[in-house]
Amino acid sequence: MGSYEETKLQLFLEWLKLNGVELRGCNIKYSDFNKGLGVYSSHGVADGIPLVVPLNLAITPMRVLQDPILGPECSAMYEDGDVDDRLLILLFLTFEYKRKNSSWKPYLDILPTSFGSPLWFSDDELLELKGTTLFKATELQKKSLRSLYDEKVKNLVKKLLVLDGDLQSEVSFNDFLWANSIFWTRALSIPLPRASVFPQVQEEQQNYMDGDNGKKNEVESNADGVNSYLVQEETVWVEGLVPGIDFCNHDLKAAATWEVDGTGAATGVPLSMYLLSVEEAHHQIGEEISISYGNKGNEELLYLYGFVTDNNPDDYIMIHYPAEAIKDVPSSETKLQLLGAHKAEMRCLLSKSLLDRGFFSNKEETDDKGEGTGVPDYSWSGQRKTPSYLKKLVFPEEFLTCLRTIAMREDEIFVVTSLLQGVNTYSHACYYGERQPSDLEVRAAIWEACGDSGALQLLVDLLNTRMMDLEEGSGTEDSDTQLLEKYAYCKTTEDTKSNSIDKKQELSRNKWASIVYRRGQKQLTRQFLKEAEHALQLALSEGN
Repeated sequence: MGSYEETKLQLFLEWLKLNGVELRGCNIKYSDFNKGLGVYSSHGVADGIPLVVPLNLAITPMRVLQDPILGPECSAMYEDGDVDDRLLILLFLTFEYKRKNSSWKPYLDILPTSFGSPLWFSDDELLELKGTTLFKATELQKKSLRSLYDEKVKNLVKKLLVLDGDLQSEVSFNDFLWANSIFWTRALSIPLPRASVFPQVQEEQQNYMDGDNGKKNEVESNADGVNSYLVQEETVWVEGLVPGIDFCNHDLKAAATWEVDGTGAATGVPLSMYLLSVEEAHHQIGEEISISYGNKGNEELLYLYGFVTDNNPDDYIMIHYPAEAIKDVPSSETKLQLLGAHKAEMRCLLSKSLLDRGFFSNKEETDDKGEGTGVPDYSWSGQRKTPSYLKKLVFPEEFLTCLRTIAMREDEIFVVTSLLQGVNTYSHACYYGERQPSDLEVRAAIWEACGDSGALQLLVDLLNTRMMDLEEGSGTEDSDTQLLEKYAYCKTTEDTKSNSIDKKQELSRNKWASIVYRRGQKQLTRQFLKEAEHALQLALSEGN
């Protein structure tokens, strides 16, 4: 870390102190090229609270609306729905980033200016994602952000700068892109007391309690029957940036969690956010204090935060049947009606953990049949028997019902229609009126009519198509593995200086992350394809 960066860091640490932030048992310092800055233990703290940040320092939508410059310009737009909570924060960041004399300068100067998310990939790096969900998602996101910038951000921020007395500064799309990346890589969902989010509620309640009713000390209820004290204590979740805590890096085995102290009972600082060391963690001096960003697969980690985890246990693939393709299948109108009747799920998330109870798992069987899988609990006539493979089927029932509906033959549609008409006939006989079949009844009728084989064949086709798209874009899973073995050294350094390694072999961090992500997608697609093919063989052999 150079002297210039060290100076900026010291100014930032002084800024934190001036704003009431307490580094009780930690320091913020440079980690490495991939992580940037991080929070590190400096000495032990008896209560396990190494860092406390007053929430009046947090960048939240309320702060933006109360800002003397942004507030008047944004309030009307916010009330009309022209800007939402997130855009308010993006406007704030873009504006303060361009201001010459911003009071936020020590914080903004220390924030990263480059990111590993696909939005910042070069054209060459983006091609590494071809065939993946992220490739198209990144193109769409960049187009959407460009439109948002042109329509709402550019002129407004320029106007705000003029109001601030700056007639020369120009705003660029990259400034807005920077603000967007800062928000998505650092924002937290903060649980705040309702009265701090909507101060007018607290003011109205206080006026009521101080009124002429002579009941200042009694607990009153408002017009909706809600206790006024309870309204004050109600929690509202707000997205925002919390300087200091936002420098904690991610780890699956987090060393700390973050908590909000509304009363000051835990920290002595009312309405603050603090780090709390987990019981298992015994921080050594100089050890990094990490938090968990949640159980996220590499697709989400790369898209939002710009990094991946090799062999991520929370990895997943998304499978969907394209809605526009239904119009080309036989009896599409009838099938669309049935899909609506059972509230069809046109897509499903297949997480790696599902494979733990699949056909090829080495783990011991459990007596439960798993969550969200299997056929309906009963058969209309009892003629279609429960499949023997039910407990091993890893695919969600809601998605399988969708595929059953799309794959149905004409004669199977007739059976479903007859069964559902029977529901209305029975209803009329018993209650002298008709009722619509329930979701469960529609799903059961569809399974009774066609079983699993058609749906599983369609699922095999979808997974095969997905695998072909992935391999056409970037080669096979084996070729990705060979690349990662060859370029493994590039994971931790920006520029390898070793003379023993040919310079032509260097691989950028973005390319390395792309290969890790796409290889994981290929691995899971192959494994779920194997599950689907085996289930299809069993279904055909059992007449399902």
